[in-house]
Amino acid sequence: MNVLVVGAGAMGRWFARTLATNTTGEVAVAFADADPDAAGAAADTEWGRAVPLDTDETFDAVCVAVPMPAAADAIETHADRATRAVLDVTGSAAGPVTAMRTHAPDCERVSLHPLFAPENAPGNVAVVVDEPGPVTDDVRAALAAAGNHCFETTPAEHDRAMETVQSRAHAAILAFGLAARDVPDAFQTPVSDALFDLVEQVGGGDPRVYADIQATFDGADDVAAAARDIAAADTETFADLYREATDR
Repeated sequence: MNVLVVGAGAMGRWFARTLATNTTGEVAVAFADADPDAAGAAADTEWGRAVPLDTDETFDAVCVAVPMPAAADAIETHADRATRAVLDVTGSAAGPVTAMRTHAPDCERVSLHPLFAPENAPGNVAVVVDEPGPVTDDVRAALAAAGNHCFETTPAEHDRAMETVQSRAHAAILAFGLAARDVPDAFQTPVSDALFDLVEQVGGGDPRVYADIQATFDGADDVAAAARDIAAADTETFADLYREATDR
């Protein structure tokens, strides 16, 4: 299998590494990136090669691994370099799937979302199969062989879930981090300790990635509204809100 990975960041490298080391047949990987040095570094690290972003080569499969706001444009630009399959690992589903249908109507089309940072692999991988076939079947088999749990979903279901597990969750954690004050460790409770750990976990990532999530998925406004409701609640209303939250 001859594969072009568009985007030489952590997720593009993870995809190439997972595919190359877990596919039964031979896999040749090329990296293209707006930063040629990044493509070269990825090629050196993952035993691939770097190609120009405007390469006129064609490949069995093209996988787009760029930030979410750039996904649709990248698919439009690079889909015609695929002879058999187009995939993405960008993190959203509806936009990339629509772009793949438009610009790669005769190819296999699959949107993949690893629900973890590459350094925490393996884990759960959400899979939207828009047009299956042997190439994307091999990709999914490689992900499973690496120990990932791949489960199928739809673009609407995926993006709706991301509003909670990413946008709302991150907003709540970061809001606590902004509102919290330093206190001696002796005062920490199991709940506060866990929240500070989550702030540290989120804080170890790339701010741009978290900003892209907030820009792509709704949810943060709901967290802010819920916090206002809690802050304004009298005892009886608070008890109702408490039960509503904990019953979920």
